[in-house]
Formats: sequence, C-alpha cells, structure tokens
Amino acid sequence: MGKLKSFFKSIQLKFIIIYILLLLIAIQVIGAYFARQLETQLLENFTESVNERVELLSYNLEQALTEERDDDSPSIEADVRSIIYDFDSDDITGIQVIDNNSRVLGTTSQFDRENIGNRTTELRIQRALSAGNREENIVYNPQNGHRTLIISTPIENGDEIVGALSLEASMEGVYTQLNDINRIFANGTALAITVSALLGILVARTITRPITEMRGQAKVMATGDYSKKVNVYGEDEIGQLAVSFNELNDQLQLAQATTEGERRKLSSVLSNMTDGVIATDEYGDIILMNEPASKLIGKNYIEVQSEPLLDVLGLNSHVNNLEEIKEIGSTIIDFSDDDQELLLKANFSAIQDESEEMNGFLTVISDVTEEERVERERREFVANVSHELRTPLTTMRSYLEALTDDSTWKDETITPKFLNVVQNESERMIRLVNDLLQLSKMDNKDYLLEKERVEYVKYIDQIVDRFSFNIKDGLSLTRNLPKDHCYVWMDSDKLTQVLDNIISNAIKYSPEGGEINVTVKKERHHILTQVSDEGVGIPTENLEKVFDRFYRVDKARTRQLGGTGLGLAIAKELIEAHDGKIWADSREGKGTTISFSLPLMRKKRGRSS
Repeated sequence: MGKLKSFFKSIQLKFIIIYILLLLIAIQVIGAYFARQLETQLLENFTESVNERVELLSYNLEQALTEERDDDSPSIEADVRSIIYDFDSDDITGIQVIDNNSRVLGTTSQFDRENIGNRTTELRIQRALSAGNREENIVYNPQNGHRTLIISTPIENGDEIVGALSLEASMEGVYTQLNDINRIFANGTALAITVSALLGILVARTITRPITEMRGQAKVMATGDYSKKVNVYGEDEIGQLAVSFNELNDQLQLAQATTEGERRKLSSVLSNMTDGVIATDEYGDIILMNEPASKLIGKNYIEVQSEPLLDVLGLNSHVNNLEEIKEIGSTIIDFSDDDQELLLKANFSAIQDESEEMNGFLTVISDVTEEERVERERREFVANVSHELRTPLTTMRSYLEALTDDSTWKDETITPKFLNVVQNESERMIRLVNDLLQLSKMDNKDYLLEKERVEYVKYIDQIVDRFSFNIKDGLSLTRNLPKDHCYVWMDSDKLTQVLDNIISNAIKYSPEGGEINVTVKKERHHILTQVSDEGVGIPTENLEKVFDRFYRVDKARTRQLGGTGLGLAIAKELIEAHDGKIWADSREGKGTTISFSLPLMRKKRGRSS
C-alpha cells in the first residue's frame, strides 16, 4: 500500500501521465480533424450522388410529363410509376411525383399510395411548383435517431414547370460508415495509448531511476554518510546532474570534515577554558553555555536553555534591552550569598553575520572575586598607610611648629618633652616603614629564608627567658614545654621575629596582674606553639581579621603603645613561608590565644634529616 501510494506521488507517474496526455491530445486533434473532414466528404459524396440521380430522374419525368399520348399509349401515371420504380434503391426511401396541378402522379411509399390522384398541400412542393425553388433539407427523426435527406425540385420543360419531384434519401449508411471508422480509430487510439504507456514507463524509468538514486543518496548524506556515489548512466543532462551530485557529495564531505574539526576544536577550547562562555541568538535567548559558565552561575545548560540572558545573569534591574548590553561592553555582577562572596565580570560582544547584522551575543564571564578583594585590600592598604603616616607627621608638625616659638624654645622644661614626642613619632614612622618594606619583599618573594636544623624546645625556652628578664612588673610569664627533643627546619631569626611580635602583643594587652602562658605541644607530624594572655580579647566577628594588615582591636591604645598594625600580618607571612599555619582563638574580655604549627623534621634510617 505504501509503495502504491508512493508511486502515485512519484515523478515517474507524472512523466507517464504527461506523455499519455500529449499523445492523447495529438490523437484527438488529428481524429477530430479527420472525422470532421471525412464526414464532410462522405456527406458531399452522398449528396452529389443523390443529386445526379435526381437530375436523371427529373429528365426522365419531364419526358414522360410532356409526351403526347393517344388512346393506345400507357397512362402518364403508369409511365411515372415505371420510371420511379426503376430509380428505387436502398438509400432512396421515397420518391413522389406531382404534376403542375399539385396532383400526386406516383409514389414509391406504400403508405402514400392512397394519395395518388389527390392534390398535395406541402409547402415545399407548392414553392417548387409556383416559384421553381429547389430545396434540400436534412431531417432528424428523434424516435429512431435516423437522418433523412429530403430534396424538393421542380420538373421543367424549358421555362415551363410541368411538375415537381420530392425525394427522400436515408443518410444512415453514411453515418454508419462514419461510426465504423470512428470505432476503428478509437480502437487504434486505445492500442496506441497502451503501447505509449508501456513505452512511457520505460522512458520514465530511464529518467527517474537516476533521480531516485540521487534522492536515496541525499537521504544517506543527511545522516552524515558521504561514502557512496550515484551511478552515471549517460552524458545527458541527467548524467551531468549525477556528476554534479557526486561532486557536491565530495565537497560536502570535505566541508563536514572541516566543520567537525572546527567544532571539536571549539568544543575543546570551550571545555578547557577557565572562563565561562554563554552564547545567545539575536533575541538574547541562550543557545550555548560551557561547563565553567555553569559552575560560575550555579545552573546547568538544560535549566537556562532558551532563557533570556538578562534574566539568567540578573541584569533586568540595570539593563532594559540588548542594545544597552552592546553599549555597556562589560560589567561586574554580584552572585554572592550568605555563605560565599562571588563577583563575576561579564564581557559582552555582538556576533555579526556576513551582512554585518547582529545575530547574537557572546558573553565571557570570569570569577573576579579574588581580584576585587585584592583591589579592595590595596585601596584599604593605601588608605591605612596614608592614615598611619599622616598621624605621626601631623603630631611632629604640631610640636615642631610649637618649638619654633621663641618662648617655647627657651623653656627648658617644655622643649625636652616636645623633642621626646618628635623622636617617638619618628621611631614609630621608621618601624612602620621597615614593616612595610618587609611585607613588600614578602609579597614580591624577594627574600630568602636561611633555614637550619633547630632543637625547638630549647629555642623556645631561650625566647621565654629573654622576655622573663624584661617583663614589666605585675605580669607573670609561664611556660609549658615538652621534655622530648623536637627538631624543626627553620630560619631562627625570622621565627624569633614572629615570637617577639606575638609575646609583645600579649604583654601589651595584658592587664596588671595578668598571666601570659607559652605552651609547646608535640603532635604527630607537627609541633604546636600557643601564646595565651588574659587581655581584652577579640570580638568573634573580627577574629579572622587579626592577621589583616593594619587591623587593630583597640586602635587608640595600639597607637599609644607604638603598634603599626602589621605585626601579625608579617607573622602570618613568615609562618606560611615555613609551611606552617597560624590562627587565633579568643573570647571577648577573657583573653586571646595565638597558635601556630610548624612541620617537624622526619627521621630517616635512624638519623634526623
């Protein structure tokens, strides 16, 4: 059923139908012209034949009607009857002779014999007798479908009308002959159409077979298989089309290979990019997104496919349409939540076609959280340095301006105090600059650690002894050290700077009568050092900031004590340079514990290494 339906829709059937229709139209035109001409010719021949007999019959009747008769001569009716019966035939169905008085002299129709001797009133006879009109009429009988030729003609003797002749001739012989010829012609037409249809099928197959093969090959090509070729059956237009089709197949195979290679390269580039890429159509709906973009925005491609880019990136409140995106070029988008800060930078560029019409957007997004944080810290750092330098400079300027006054300069009690303040502020600035230089070297990795094997417990014990001799009254410094020997690969000078800073801070912030405890614990692969005080403590929300540069819990008191706010930041850098970790634990009003751990040296083959 499917094949039959396909056949009725195929070009092969159309070729056959067109071929048959053209042949049928040609045959019908020829047949119609032939039948028309044949009918005309047969009717002319029939009419001519009848008219010849009418002329002969009229001549004989004119002789009979004008002949002088005696008693021994046969009657005029007998002569007329003898003449008309001699002319009776199959196609002449009726002859009637009328004298000039409209009286019927004779007839061959047995139905009209009773009218012999009676006058006729037929108009065509009257017109022939009175005016000499000769009439020819074809009469159609609807009952039997026969056609009859009726001829009415006067019988003349010179200029005198001596009678009239009415003749009826059946034309069925002519039309029967025409029907036979038409039937023969119709049979010939049917035979010709049948033969033509068979030939048309063969011809159509020769044309449609390569087209069918090309159609099948096109379906195979649509699946991406370009390995097959269509057969070339000749050098005509169909053959040239097959050659062109094979060339197209080769070009498509090459283009497909090139496109596939470029697609794989693009896919590899998009997959291995650290930046996210989002592509949209001309309406701003997402049509492509790589894996890094999915991770950055927290949605996979299925969720955002065909969604507006403005909605996905949350730009509706800032941008009204795509034209504004084109003008913006790039923007920072805040994707932060309660748990994590996340800032994304989106760069927009329009995709144009060959006619330079925009048909989409390409958006490259990258995580700039760290860059923004560094930039923010840089700005804060510059502001803090400016503030820290401005405070002592302002103080020094004020005191120096006061010293320029003669009365103040000459006052031996005030001048030393002012100079002492200027000296203290100068030393504070020097410490600040030295700390900044040290941090700068650490940031640029422009420093080297001179590490050596150090017995850590003994080293800590010496550090604590040094502070015990110089601790201010009212404070106590205790230690809790292990008995084992613990060896650490470290730079003693740099670690001394760390411990000096931590213990100094503990002493500065401890109230009178407070206790400072230094504890060392040996763990599996690390050694833990803790310095605890009973000072003001640090608020929990600010605990992670104590190692930030210029951070102070009590800024006013820290400045009074000469602190720069960089000590713990330097300590963190130095501990991390030793592959260690440093952190703080504190309860506000209960004191603070600064802890750091360093990796122990491992023993190998019975020796310390």
